[in-house]
Amino acid sequence: MENWSVEQVCNWLKQRNLGELVPKFREEEVSGAALLALNDRMVQQLVKKIGHQAVLMDLIRKYQQQKSGLDSLTYCCEIASQKFPEVISGKNLKSFFARYKMLQWTSSYSLPDFPYDVKCILADKKCPDHSMRIRIIEFLQADMTKYLEGSLYPNSQQYNIVVNALLQAYPFLDEDGNGFLLWKRALKDRFKYVRRPIEDDEQVLRNKCKFGHRRGQTRKSSFAENKLDDVQVQVEEEPVYLKGSTMDLHIKWLKQEYMKTQRNWKEVDNRMNVTTEIRRKMISNKAPLKDILRLFPFLRCPYQLFREFQLLTHMDIYKKTVRILESYSENILSLYVVRNNPINIMLQENLKQHTEEDVLKYMKMTAACLLLPDVFGDDSSLFAAVNEEVKAVTPVLEVKNPFNVNSCEFALYIEKEELAQLDDCTMALAALVAAFHVFDIPCPKRIHRTLNFLESLVFEVRKPATLP
Repeated sequence: MENWSVEQVCNWLKQRNLGELVPKFREEEVSGAALLALNDRMVQQLVKKIGHQAVLMDLIRKYQQQKSGLDSLTYCCEIASQKFPEVISGKNLKSFFARYKMLQWTSSYSLPDFPYDVKCILADKKCPDHSMRIRIIEFLQADMTKYLEGSLYPNSQQYNIVVNALLQAYPFLDEDGNGFLLWKRALKDRFKYVRRPIEDDEQVLRNKCKFGHRRGQTRKSSFAENKLDDVQVQVEEEPVYLKGSTMDLHIKWLKQEYMKTQRNWKEVDNRMNVTTEIRRKMISNKAPLKDILRLFPFLRCPYQLFREFQLLTHMDIYKKTVRILESYSENILSLYVVRNNPINIMLQENLKQHTEEDVLKYMKMTAACLLLPDVFGDDSSLFAAVNEEVKAVTPVLEVKNPFNVNSCEFALYIEKEELAQLDDCTMALAALVAAFHVFDIPCPKRIHRTLNFLESLVFEVRKPATLP
């Protein structure tokens, strides 16, 4: 660091999220030697924000401590090499230094001071959502870079040290025993993302050249030639194989169009068609649902969900569902097994208050839809949550005030989060069946008979399942 130029100091500041200080450091011509010679008063004159002052002084102090430690080690090695020249020489000396530096890093590492909102989540021992995971990974990456004196290439042992420290401090982050690999993978991919746009760091350029990366080179947009392992990266940025590709432009357009009130649905259909292959590959590779919906938010719209189902099966599931409910609603309501069911009782009470034929038909279809799991002896909580909180992780319907024409609400939930608002019971039932196929979600055994009955009618199998 002592021999750094002013530009190298500026690059070092950028890597530590202190880019705001660059203009002032250039103006004052702060080189590496000048940086290490700064005292508290000089830092206060250079840097306005107290937070930046504290970070800068901390970085300088830690560098000086590490340097003094290495200087003392060098002296010891020189003495040892004079006494035992055959033991400490050449490659042995180099590996000795490397091992010492690793041991020093290991013994000195401690987790960073996370922001207040992250601390609250961790203190409550709540499993963080996607955005919170990203924030944790970002802070760990920045902290590791600080410990590595600006290097963006941690080795495997250093990744292990950091992830182990995180899971030891917060054991609930180790989900089903697989948390270590997931957090380590996310951290490695964060470093990859940070390194990618850098063009003025010697170490980064040297490694890019070594491993065949050419400056300005973009990845091929051909889907077949891309490796899709990075789909499960736990960072907010786009996957690597989309960067600079035509597919990336389509996805950006879809995300921007989704935010608009007036949408160009024809163009949405076209771009959803173009991106079908990459979307299906992500789903088949078990990419997190949040990542899929972040890239393709229109899958939250019932129309696009049905359209995706049609691309896969060549079936119009909405029309089929209308026919199913119209054909079977009377038969379902007449079955003895549902006679004393709370939903059927609620239906009978509401039927007395209306005389319009359309309203009565709507109520009966809604009741038939909600009673299906009870007809087949399945777990109704995995099918629909009526006037209660959704508890299932697999696709499930949330239904509020099912027989109130003015205030009834239908919504589709996946992983306990709302995916789409739905107009009526028919659309809700169609969306539920479609979601299992579109997102390739295995059907729970406790709801298998109900869905098997619906799918046999939708796909028009030769011997469709029948009501018991």
